[in-house]
Amino acid sequence: MPNWVDGHPADSLSIKDRGLAYGDGLFETIAVRGGRPPLLEYHMARLADGCRRLGIPLDLQLMRTELVAFSAGLGEGVAKLMVTRGDGLRGYAPPPVALPRRILQSAAFPLYPENNAQQGVQLFPCSTRLAEQPMLAGLKHLNRLEQVLARAEWQDGEHAEGLMRDVSGRVIEGVFSNLFMVHDGVLLTADLSRCGVAGVMRAALLDSAKAQGLQVEVRDITYDEFIQADEVFLCNSLFGVWPVRSVTGHHWPVGPLTRKLQVIARDLLDI
Repeated sequence: MPNWVDGHPADSLSIKDRGLAYGDGLFETIAVRGGRPPLLEYHMARLADGCRRLGIPLDLQLMRTELVAFSAGLGEGVAKLMVTRGDGLRGYAPPPVALPRRILQSAAFPLYPENNAQQGVQLFPCSTRLAEQPMLAGLKHLNRLEQVLARAEWQDGEHAEGLMRDVSGRVIEGVFSNLFMVHDGVLLTADLSRCGVAGVMRAALLDSAKAQGLQVEVRDITYDEFIQADEVFLCNSLFGVWPVRSVTGHHWPVGPLTRKLQVIARDLLDI
């Protein structure tokens, strides 16, 4: 399927685009199944929040309409949606009147090993740390250099994901996923008010867990608390839930709450 730029098939961008020059924009990685994006409302809510916080005047209804049409044409696969502030002159100052650019790219689903979901994965302990910037925390903005550096730290097939901590050593997330833990029946995930990406699957699982009456806490998590967890799992909007079985000599079983949320994630993604 051809890529779209501003609602039309295209394979090129203006070299004046601020997304290219400064990472001035946002993106969403969206699973498409049966011609529809299952987590559409979560993606649109995060995009709306990001545009509000960055001051990008995106027509959200137009973006939704284009995304739905693009998904229908794609059928099955991954739609990557990028929104930039549009063209600008040299210099950091944003243009007084921004004309946001809407970009949609298609790709096949990544071929993850089935054992990742069935038996769990091993995490690589990344030395790259997430910097603290509350004004950008939670956003899926276009500048992902921390993740690029972290992902370059391992090349083997033994590790399926990397563990990312912040500059103070708190456990935050995976390189391309969010992280959950279970302690004494309580579902924990990191506070993302300083750094990290607030994933849509993370949001959907938190909503589902609360709706089912599970005890949920979103707060700072130390590394010592992390390795003492009863269960650990990762989630994102493409693979759903992967149990974590180990990191640097520490091991966890695939527990019942992980399996329960794994089924919920599959239902949310129409898998």
